[in-house]
Amino acid sequence: MGKLEKRYGLPTAICMVVGTVIGSGVFFKAQTVLEKTGGNMTLGILSWIITGVLMIVCSAMFAVMATKYEKVSGVVDYAEAACGSGYAYYLAWFMVNIYYPAMTGVLAWVSARYFGEILGWGAADPEVMTIAALFLVGNYALNAFSPKLAGKFQVSATVVKMIPIVLMAIVGVVVGSVKGTLPENFATVVDPALGGMSGLFGGIVATVFAYEGWIVATSINAELKNPKKNLPIALALGAVIVVAAYVLYFIGVAGGATTGELIEKGAPTAFSNIFGGVGGKILQVCIVISCLGTLNGLMVGATRGMYAIAVREQGPKPKMFSQVDASTNMTSNSAVWGLLVCCIWMVYFYGANLTSGWFGLFNFDSSELPIVTIYALYIPIFIAWMKKEKELGVVKRFVLPIASIIACLFMVFAAVYAHGITPYLAAAEAGKFSFPVLFYLIVFAVIMIAGVLVKKEKKND
Repeated sequence: MGKLEKRYGLPTAICMVVGTVIGSGVFFKAQTVLEKTGGNMTLGILSWIITGVLMIVCSAMFAVMATKYEKVSGVVDYAEAACGSGYAYYLAWFMVNIYYPAMTGVLAWVSARYFGEILGWGAADPEVMTIAALFLVGNYALNAFSPKLAGKFQVSATVVKMIPIVLMAIVGVVVGSVKGTLPENFATVVDPALGGMSGLFGGIVATVFAYEGWIVATSINAELKNPKKNLPIALALGAVIVVAAYVLYFIGVAGGATTGELIEKGAPTAFSNIFGGVGGKILQVCIVISCLGTLNGLMVGATRGMYAIAVREQGPKPKMFSQVDASTNMTSNSAVWGLLVCCIWMVYFYGANLTSGWFGLFNFDSSELPIVTIYALYIPIFIAWMKKEKELGVVKRFVLPIASIIACLFMVFAAVYAHGITPYLAAAEAGKFSFPVLFYLIVFAVIMIAGVLVKKEKKND
């Protein structure tokens, strides 16, 4: 059984948090938030802030856990310490076969989508899907053959991705204020019917994808120098940077185009309106690099998933998946599995969300529902923490985990409301049946049952 090298420092860990979170979501989910809220800017900003606070609360809780536990794949370590090896195994199985690959597959497409926009290709054109596959395989190769280079790319991409966000946050607000676009957008609501709780919950769930990814940083704790010190700093500081950047960017985009234009054409319209054709293209290139940086961060988690299971002597073929390549110091067999499952989920996302629907009743948004699921899976960890950590003070033992549980429950409720209740009511009015959450849970159950069938007990259990 191989052991991973301590190769990453604090800057890489911070960039892993910021770089994996900030990427595609802030660019294409800004449009979705406005769609869900009917162009209500106030509700849109509130959606970004609420989800950001939830992320900060949960990341603060895991930052505290990071000061106590260190093994392989941080969040799995915390689950094992709090709830035992069985629960840790099922959490890891979910992450490696649903959570990481579902998001990674979507990110490969999003990266290709923005690349395709530069060349005039449509979001679901064959050229875009081909580029998406190349991005996915290329990023896998980067991580599989040179983990250190992948870390350097993460840092570089994080710096590049902040360029369009900072520029839009500053210039967009100034230009929008001078031209009157920004105050007009705040005063005008495109569709007042979506301005209630349904719109707010829809906006919150849409922003979940944009905020997700911070937990990926815990997957490199076995490769992080002084993880008990550096990982908590990275989680806390990275979370605050992300929230501030998102809210300011969203306001800046509203200064570059009307909410109606943004709902119809997306954020690139604001870039073109403010910076002109050439400037807009340059910034779109920065967006592509930003998306690739996020894809890289997610691929880091996806390629190490089976290793995190196998190193605990669980799951299928522990000896094979726990091997570490002598020349690259990379979990090569685990990486191959990660790539395979990422490809499967990318094909699913295309068929379920970019076509008329290949899977009938089983069409659901794989960019959001798996993320909300993991928040539900955090709850037992927080409850067990309160029971076990008796030597800690009131804040760390009770206040922070209770706040984290409330945050997780809110995310689950918002997801069911936005993806389950609202579509069901709309379909019922049309005489049809649609309950995406239910059919996602069926897929989830099938994959988890497969995990039960291949589970092996630890030798020391």
